[in-house]
Amino acid sequence: MGTFEDKDKAPSSVKIPASAWKVLAVLSSIATMVMYAETMLIPAIPDLIREFNVSYSTSSWILTAYLVPGAVMMPIAGKLSDIYGKKNVLLTIMAIYVVGITIAGFSTSIYMLFIARAIQGIGMAMFVIAFGIIRDQFPREKISIGQGVISSMFASGAVIGLLAGGIIINNYGWHATFFSTIPVAVALFVVIWRFNYERKMEPWEQAPERIPAANIPKGVDVKGAIALATFVTSFLLALTLFETGSAGLQSAVQIAIFIATGAVALVLFILIEKRARVPLVDLKLMAHKAILPANLIIMIVGFSMFMVFQTIPVLVRNPHPLGFGGDAAMAGYVQLPFALVLLVFGPTSGLIVERLGSVRPIIIGTSITTTGFLFLLAFHNDWVSVAASLAVLSTGLSLTNVGALNVTILATPAQFMGMSVGMNTLLRIVGASVGPALAGVYMQTYQSTIEVANRPTAFPSMQAYSTIFLTAAILSVVSVMLAVFLKRRLNKMSIPNLA
Repeated sequence: MGTFEDKDKAPSSVKIPASAWKVLAVLSSIATMVMYAETMLIPAIPDLIREFNVSYSTSSWILTAYLVPGAVMMPIAGKLSDIYGKKNVLLTIMAIYVVGITIAGFSTSIYMLFIARAIQGIGMAMFVIAFGIIRDQFPREKISIGQGVISSMFASGAVIGLLAGGIIINNYGWHATFFSTIPVAVALFVVIWRFNYERKMEPWEQAPERIPAANIPKGVDVKGAIALATFVTSFLLALTLFETGSAGLQSAVQIAIFIATGAVALVLFILIEKRARVPLVDLKLMAHKAILPANLIIMIVGFSMFMVFQTIPVLVRNPHPLGFGGDAAMAGYVQLPFALVLLVFGPTSGLIVERLGSVRPIIIGTSITTTGFLFLLAFHNDWVSVAASLAVLSTGLSLTNVGALNVTILATPAQFMGMSVGMNTLLRIVGASVGPALAGVYMQTYQSTIEVANRPTAFPSMQAYSTIFLTAAILSVVSVMLAVFLKRRLNKMSIPNLA
């Protein structure tokens, strides 16, 4: 059947062991906690813009400052978990996450908040380890079910966060969104510390090219991590400065410097990775015929969705006629259908992938997602239409995410699982980092002025929102094309459970 099949066959009816379900419950709780914390903050973005008197493009760093360290830490955490054990690395990263949310809760300036969010972002790397643990705990044929359950728990956290976030912000302020997360994070840390995740894999679950742990090269590619962080940050800073109205010689020079720095850092990153004994990103693995298109689809999904996450609260909370004139609670309620659909389709998508294979759900999912973005483009003048469009988006994203991640996991030799999932999540977060920054540029570029409290005030115009949703729709069409291309490639390959 191909290079990923072992001589020992899996039994015809494979059952998921009880221990795997227990581990999944713990990991799902982490997903719920993180999404709870993130979605509670999103409705507060307009409050933060006003309180700290920052531009819309600068406000994008509320999300981006969290995502860039996460992007860099994903492959590092994956590699460290391969070397030092998943549980040890998971506990360390969770401790860092708790520190980040604590500092964020006490932030008194936008820059203190950015720093806290950066520390908090390191905690995102815990999901690389979580998906690696799922790979270890679940039989190969059932991995997609575990992924689907975790995806649904992301959604459950989003539901709780969106319902509670607006109420907490309206009554206690945005600081309370961070404080409410701390006891949950500490409790989960204790549970994980006392939990045992080890499970002996059956012969049919192991790749024939598996390398003994003692023979896996040890070390972390620090130079590569610095080059990657420099590349992503420089590009995003250039994008943030690129605003109509701030154009001038000094601004142009700054943008040019950041672009040049990013370009040099990218070249250095590629050279470093080619020569590194223990690369941060295995370029050969990334170029795998199945893994590369799956990763690109994931990156586009991250870009498009976080572009929308940055936009919807601003659209809902800005005054009429340039917004819906809602409060923080309404901003949460408008996005609630997205989370509710994800809650239902998370585990359902896992079952669909198990039945149909990984690629057909990706094609269906990207097509539905494109339809959702087109709905947003055509119907974003009232909150009901926006909420319905987000529900359509969520349906497509559920299928796409589970299917694309499953392609990556099943196409990767077991001993490289941490690195491969880290690369997958890295590209997702790189896309998610750029999305809010570009949305901020659009909102800063296309503005209209209306009277608020007898004073002329500028807000993003409807043209800004149309441009954002059009960009997302175009990128989503590209993801459909990549999914079809992936299907054709896999038809020529022989990897179990992928067709």
